[in-house]
Amino acid sequence: MLDLAFRGRVAVMTLSRPPVNAIDDAMIASMHGRLDELAKRQDVSVLHLRSSQRLFAAGADIELLHRISTSADRAAVMEDYLERLQGLFSRIESLPQVTLAEINGAALGGGFEMCLACDLRMAAQEAKIGLPEIGIGLFPGAGGTQRLSRLCGMGLAAKLIYTGEPETGTAARDLGMVQWAVPQAELEARAAELADRLASFNPLALRAAKACIGASGAPLENGYRLEREHTRRLIASEETQALLAAFLAKRKSR
Repeated sequence: MLDLAFRGRVAVMTLSRPPVNAIDDAMIASMHGRLDELAKRQDVSVLHLRSSQRLFAAGADIELLHRISTSADRAAVMEDYLERLQGLFSRIESLPQVTLAEINGAALGGGFEMCLACDLRMAAQEAKIGLPEIGIGLFPGAGGTQRLSRLCGMGLAAKLIYTGEPETGTAARDLGMVQWAVPQAELEARAAELADRLASFNPLALRAAKACIGASGAPLENGYRLEREHTRRLIASEETQALLAAFLAKRKSR
């Protein structure tokens, strides 16, 4: 259902629930288990999230939603399921590692909400990306209304959520929903290359930058203070001192 492998400072988590990586309670539990494994690895600075199927993830398991909708206590059961999904995606969002979603095919509903919880998103140009829940009488309630509005603005979020119309990977890049759109044939290699490049940087600097970006929604002074605190710790670290010395030596040699 979920595989976790390590390549240097990169953790590669692969969704593998045929045929469409539908998200049910078992997948939520499996992902929490893999995140528990990741938490034990202090040497990992990047999480690369990808799929072994022909698409990234089709969202919530429709059969599960049907069972919930026909149960006697459907409202409470649905709220519990959403709380578990929100909790999982919030955990991904709050990871100290930089997170990259490789969107090889359709990422719809909860599948795209999972991608929105990541820091970076690289999609195949041909991928279909969107939040179609309105078509089944629901809306993206696992963080989609909040994260997409923060990412792209309320106007675009309203268009995508109210109409339920998906965008191609190329259009999603142009709209700011993902940061990269590349040909399908190049996606796997390009995503791995990006993950490895990120992992080559000072992991303490990556974590500090992520923490400060995450504080951008707070009052400005809080963000400025966090920048000062993290920079003070970094400038005192051996790795940053070595990188600065190497940079200065290289510049002098020119």
